Amino acid sequence: MAEQKRDYYEVLGVDKGADDAAIKKAYRVLAKKYHPDMNPGDAEAEKKFKEASEAYAVLSDPDKKRQYDQFGHAAFEGGMGGAGGFDFSGADFGDIFGDIFGDLFGGGRSRGRSNGPMKGANLRTSVRITFEEAVFGCKKEIELNVKETCKTCNGSGAKPGTSPETCTKCGGKGQVVFTQQSLFGTVRNVQTCPDCQGSGKIIKERCADCRGTGYISMKKRYSVDIPAGIDNGQSTRMPGLGEPGINGGPRGDVLIEVIVGRHPIFQRQDFDIYSTVPVSFAVAALGGEIFIDTVDGKVIYDVKAGTQTDTRIRLRGKGVPSWRNKDIRGDHYVTLVVQVPDKLKPEAKELLRQFDELTGNSLNAAKNASADSEPGEETKEPHGKKKKSWKEIFDK
Repeated sequence: MAEQKRDYYEVLGVDKGADDAAIKKAYRVLAKKYHPDMNPGDAEAEKKFKEASEAYAVLSDPDKKRQYDQFGHAAFEGGMGGAGGFDFSGADFGDIFGDIFGDLFGGGRSRGRSNGPMKGANLRTSVRITFEEAVFGCKKEIELNVKETCKTCNGSGAKPGTSPETCTKCGGKGQVVFTQQSLFGTVRNVQTCPDCQGSGKIIKERCADCRGTGYISMKKRYSVDIPAGIDNGQSTRMPGLGEPGINGGPRGDVLIEVIVGRHPIFQRQDFDIYSTVPVSFAVAALGGEIFIDTVDGKVIYDVKAGTQTDTRIRLRGKGVPSWRNKDIRGDHYVTLVVQVPDKLKPEAKELLRQFDELTGNSLNAAKNASADSEPGEETKEPHGKKKKSWKEIFDK
């Protein structure tokens, strides 16, 4: 007994009222998922691929779709029926499989250039700038190898006195069309003409100066405006200075990647700047003014008395300007680190001892704790309980 076929709309996962675009989109997803080249040796995937291809062949054809909607599978029984014997003739799969697989069927559908105007390719280069230049913007010079129209042939690529001829293979269209038999039937493919490379013209006698390209390569210097606020790895664009267009198309652009050097003090995160500033012990304890370096120069900040190390303060509007609006700036976050002096004169040491006696006598804290409980002595805790001596603790 022959296996009963599933409804074509169910196979593609679309409603009966789906339009051509929805049907095509659904089939593209299934074709990519179940194509045999994507699932080598998987018989089940191949079966689902053929099932989806059969459904698409019917639902993408207005006449066949109308018959199927009226009579169902019975519309194609006989000449077109039979398991695995569905007729795919007339179905154009080239567009879909060209989109998905490119060169799937030995050439496939090419998205190569046609003989219409096309924008030229972009050129890429890089430039190094300092941290401050990235913050406030600057001008830099770059040198590029660019193509300019050959003056000998005026860009035609042909020897003076001759002209390019229409390509006989594509008839000047820049593309060739051919059909091919595949595992699911006849496929119509469109490919860039291999003879004229899509230009539609053939140069019999080439210009000696540009060798038939129509362009001469030369070095040029340009001044580049680096916008304020640009960050490391970002690019700025110079439109219309890239590769020449094709068949009268506009030139491409130049993309300049910016490489920002490290700063010895500042670090950047988005539009905020971070730095660390040392604070003397006296200023941290008593309070006072300190100088803080910013990208705008030194600023004076009043440190509060009793400031602890690793205290972070915020300087509003002292960060990096926004690339889109230089009047909007980030903030500068400063971490204050209290510095402990490592070299003191005897007089300073004595004054520090006196200061310690007045603020808790921390220098003698361990000595005083030991004196309260000498080894070998027994002390009593409140309520008459005996307290263990230091000697009893360490003898265990």
